[in-house]
Amino acid sequence: MHETILIVDFGSQYTQLIARRIRELNVYCEIHPYHHFPALNSSVKGVILSGSPSSVRDPNAPKIDLNSIRKKMPVLGVCYGAQLLAQMNGGEVMPSKIREYGRASLEKIASGNELFGNIQIPSTVWMSHADTISSIPNEFEILASTRDVSVAAYKIQGESTYGIQFHPEVTHSIDGKQLLQNFLVEICRCKQDWTPASFVDETVQQLKHTLNNDQVVLGLSGGVDSSVAAILLHKAIGKNLHCIFVDNGLLRKNEYNAVLESYQHMGLNITGVDAKSRFYTALEGISDPELKRKAIGKIFIEVFDTEAKRIKDVKWLGQGTIYPDVIESVSVKGPSATIKSHHNVGGLPERMNLKIIEPLRSLFKDEVRKVGKQLEIDPAILNRHPFPGPGLAIRILGEITPEKVAIVQEADALFIQGLKNHNLYDEVWQAGVILLPVQSVGVMGDERTYENAVVLRAVTSVDGMTADWCHLPHKFLAEMSNEIINKVKGINRVVYDISSKPPATIEWE
Repeated sequence: MHETILIVDFGSQYTQLIARRIRELNVYCEIHPYHHFPALNSSVKGVILSGSPSSVRDPNAPKIDLNSIRKKMPVLGVCYGAQLLAQMNGGEVMPSKIREYGRASLEKIASGNELFGNIQIPSTVWMSHADTISSIPNEFEILASTRDVSVAAYKIQGESTYGIQFHPEVTHSIDGKQLLQNFLVEICRCKQDWTPASFVDETVQQLKHTLNNDQVVLGLSGGVDSSVAAILLHKAIGKNLHCIFVDNGLLRKNEYNAVLESYQHMGLNITGVDAKSRFYTALEGISDPELKRKAIGKIFIEVFDTEAKRIKDVKWLGQGTIYPDVIESVSVKGPSATIKSHHNVGGLPERMNLKIIEPLRSLFKDEVRKVGKQLEIDPAILNRHPFPGPGLAIRILGEITPEKVAIVQEADALFIQGLKNHNLYDEVWQAGVILLPVQSVGVMGDERTYENAVVLRAVTSVDGMTADWCHLPHKFLAEMSNEIINKVKGINRVVYDISSKPPATIEWE
């Protein structure tokens, strides 16, 4: 078992970011909601208490039994976590007299303490709280202060328990990474051995032990997660892994053949299934986005089920589930409200009596790419933009027809190739073309046209949870508009989406 830092999630928007920063320092960590906090074991080297949108002064504020962890291992309370430690030990937390949001500067840092080693004043930190610690118990020692916050950081004497009222995990806290490293290495004594190479070696050995000589079936999508999961499984069980790649008729231009070819070069045992007509038939007359997703999911399960049953004695279903999916399923507030149906192959294990194997369930997206690089997977796959499970069906607003799919494929191919030609592709998290259910008047030559309008969408993001529209050069956008209108029959107007997430979503449906 790897040395582990446990993060108690009280519902902060920054909790996953804490975990990402710790992983970047080559230390394994896990997030657990406060109401599902696990029993400690010998692998746990420290505990971090996250922030929260709640106030510790609220009678219904989230709490845990701090006595179960204090003095047993190092503890770091961040923002709400620091206030909770203070209040539950006899300190006082009050509404802030001055708004404490945004950048602040540590003007005082106590000398000789391990948490602030190699951090000099002034040090910019990021505050985000409506309450503040107004008084602390006698056994608390103040470690740092800002001009407005006297208790910006503290230590409980006689134990390795610390609290900070700022967020070291955000990049605005200039020395935040150093502070986290101090806590992990100097205080928790972590070895920093969580690396892509160690993950690959350990995971392959675990898969060999778990799967033995069993047959495994995996649905490939051409994306990063399923590709990395496939190679890990292939390293463990070789030809006992059976990959299925379904052409639903909603892929990007020429993607079916290109993906099949790339996977075959990787030595995978893969079967391609052309099921375009089945999907188009199932989508006839459907315009509602949720109904589209459900129709696609239903046919996918049927096709996948048929193909998987051709494999003798298959016992496992491989999936590219990653850590954010796992966290979401047991989040503080429970699973999120349904914004859109998930496109994974839900229903297959029960239908086929399969067990699930998920090699990537402990990794964040950026870690999946690092592992893929360690496995020497083609950068064209590793750096590929995310692509929605329902494919172009949710980029065609309204009913799906093969003719509409062809239009979007052609325009999308020009846009994506344009991004690559102008060295913009890697600056964008996700990009695509959306076909609107409207037509507009135009003029081509001396003729009046009444044709389709499309939207170019390109966003920047870290994990897709939030996103900003990408500020692509105007000259590039003008070139793309001209090229798409001239080369794609049926389009006479191109617009650019400048909406961020939230309030918009990345995809239009």
